[in-house]
Amino acid sequence: MKKVIVAPLNWGLGHASRCAPIIKKLQKNNFTPVIASDGDSLNYLKKEFSEVEFLELPSYKISYGKNLKWSLFLKLPGFLKTFKKEQKVLQKYLQKNTNVVGIISDNRFGIHSKDIPSVYITHQTNVLSGFTTKFTTYFHQRIIKKFNECWIPDEENSIFSGKLSKTDKKLNQKYIGILSRFEAKDFPQTIDVLIVLSGPEPNRSNLESKLVSVFKTSKQNICLVQGKVEKTQITSRIGNIDVVNFMLADELEKALNSSKLVICRAGYSSIMDLVKLKKKAILIPTKFQNEQEYLAKHLQEEGFFPYINESNIDEQIVELSMGKFDIDYKNEEFNPELFHLFKGK
Repeated sequence: MKKVIVAPLNWGLGHASRCAPIIKKLQKNNFTPVIASDGDSLNYLKKEFSEVEFLELPSYKISYGKNLKWSLFLKLPGFLKTFKKEQKVLQKYLQKNTNVVGIISDNRFGIHSKDIPSVYITHQTNVLSGFTTKFTTYFHQRIIKKFNECWIPDEENSIFSGKLSKTDKKLNQKYIGILSRFEAKDFPQTIDVLIVLSGPEPNRSNLESKLVSVFKTSKQNICLVQGKVEKTQITSRIGNIDVVNFMLADELEKALNSSKLVICRAGYSSIMDLVKLKKKAILIPTKFQNEQEYLAKHLQEEGFFPYINESNIDEQIVELSMGKFDIDYKNEEFNPELFHLFKGK
């Protein structure tokens, strides 16, 4: 039994959800995945893969308010302590499980080993943080170099991630195509507007309140997925909005395929899902989160999705022009040859 540890960062559900297709591919290729994370990401993956072994990691306790870059900068000493704690948990596990042949870390800096092939997943070889961009990029690239390979979920010419993943540095990077847990399916378009929320608090709740105030009197069929992973699924109704606290992959896949329009954050994992399903969407970048603000502008300029700033949300949001949505993208299967690193042990 060859085990491969898959460790997504717990920051919203994007890192966890984009690891789902990798976990499934590992299972199909005779590897035994071990899911390592914390918080909502761990709880979500436990619901999706109840039969898989889990390893709880220390939490980064990521949150942000009005200024993300300063919040993260001030928490850097705490993050460094968490890296060390991650390493201790990992090393303890590896000592007891000598059949671990590989590690796949999605933005968890401390989950790598000198003795076991380790892969890092990111679409940000360059970390945009305003005037601190050079520092954050340098720091991140130093982390990436600790891994054997860096997997970038995009095409070779960085179609969707743009300058976030373009670098002339040698980071053993490989572009692996779009990572999404979903498949396009032919369902009746019964949902006029599907709102899918995610991300740390209080930003998630603040956006929910604004969107609910806009859509609760709408005559359209509106569905809101709050993105709150709780023990049981809870459905309710606010005005004309059908509300559900969370959906597992199969349910959300059906809802997305059944929707005419999606409204969501400009998180990269959400964008990959939209591209895979070729859905019309409006992106709402998280204010002061440089990555999302850049992605929203980049994708609008490329003619993929329009975006609206959170401060501009009003009754006209649904009428926002969809523009041209014509992605000439052939959805490729995740190539299991990428697992070659893990076959040598």
